[in-house]
Amino acid sequence: MIHKLSPCWLGVMGLCAALSAFAQEKPGDYGTRVPLALSGEGPWYRLELPLTLQLSARQSDLSDVRVFNAAGEPQAYALLREQAQATQSHSLTDVKWFPLYNAADAPQVTPSVRVQSSANGTLVEVSPSGELEAGEEVLRGWLLDASAIKAPLQQLVLDWSSERDGFQRFSIEASDDLQHWQAWGDGQVARLSFADERVEQHEVALPGLSARYLRLLWRSPQTAPVLSSAKLASSTTSSLPLPLVWSQPLAGTSAKAGEYTWQLPLGLPLEQVRVELAQANSLAPVNLYGRQDGNAPWQALGSGLLYRLTQNGQDVVQDQLQLPGRAVAQLKLLVDERGGGLGAQAPILRFAVRSTQLVFLARGEPPFSLALGNPTVKAANLSLSTLIPDYSPQRLAGLGKATASGGAVATVQPPAVPVALGTDWKKIGLWAVLLLGVAALAGMAFSLLRKPQV
Repeated sequence: MIHKLSPCWLGVMGLCAALSAFAQEKPGDYGTRVPLALSGEGPWYRLELPLTLQLSARQSDLSDVRVFNAAGEPQAYALLREQAQATQSHSLTDVKWFPLYNAADAPQVTPSVRVQSSANGTLVEVSPSGELEAGEEVLRGWLLDASAIKAPLQQLVLDWSSERDGFQRFSIEASDDLQHWQAWGDGQVARLSFADERVEQHEVALPGLSARYLRLLWRSPQTAPVLSSAKLASSTTSSLPLPLVWSQPLAGTSAKAGEYTWQLPLGLPLEQVRVELAQANSLAPVNLYGRQDGNAPWQALGSGLLYRLTQNGQDVVQDQLQLPGRAVAQLKLLVDERGGGLGAQAPILRFAVRSTQLVFLARGEPPFSLALGNPTVKAANLSLSTLIPDYSPQRLAGLGKATASGGAVATVQPPAVPVALGTDWKKIGLWAVLLLGVAALAGMAFSLLRKPQV
């Protein structure tokens, strides 16, 4: 027998929904609050969320982040968490390379060259500007012609003659006119023999900037190898990814030799990890795995060769692994013990995530505060185009700025329920409405039981 819902029943359901929506979020519902200092022109303000604040959240996607005004009213906000996956196109291009020679008795002097180029800037010939005596010239480095690549340069890939093994370190400089050079840091490649296997590192990360020419000058050793291949990886992006922010040191555990695990405060989309190599002359081929919780299977995140070796009185270190930005809460590192391992104790680990920005529309009176740490609330963030109707990437940089004032995060406990000194008529009214609803339901049930069965 099918009964239609009576208007009384529909009213009770509506009453329950209304009572659920009655409870508005308050700052005291969140475990962590920190005051915000505002500067610049509003009413929109942009806040760089420090990683220490992100780790105060109870939900890995930051669904429990809120901004409140002085009256405890929540503010409309949007989150910016651009990842490196914003890349639209990626290409690997073979480029021409030209040797850079110097006198053997002046290895520290930057080679001076005479350059001939075509009308569009493509290099045709590169030769020493001065005369070098035969037998005294030293190959100091290489000049790469990237004039045909218009996109930002992300990676350098080199190959060289088989006679040169070991580690090679060189400086990287960029120029658009071959006269003014900008330092792009150091690069390092390697070719090693390890336990009857060949371990090779050909890739060098570049800062993601555009340049027509690159100059590579060898530092250790001071003579460059003969190149057999030079390629540049470039990419165009719809928006530049936010910078990386690094965590504080994280201690781990080791259940058996060559296996180390770390527990993160919550699931985070990791972009890089840095493993501290405490002992000199450490060499460790590794595989890194991650998962969200202890019941999930381990998923491969990356692999590589970690090392800290002493050469010419200096440490040569490679202690970082690139990760795909997948959210994980636990990490496991498996080490090939044939390289000597990393010791019985788990090494210290640091992890990096993309910086997160929060943009909010200031409504009401200051001071404003940021709140995090509520495992039950749902996401309330808007898209930037909704929060700022005429939004554009250029406008984002001109918004007012909000900063978490004070170095320490204020952790608060939910306030104790105060003892009522007088009669709380609002609470009495709510209880009366609930009791009337229950009585109505009881009356409906009784009437249905008294109806004769057909």
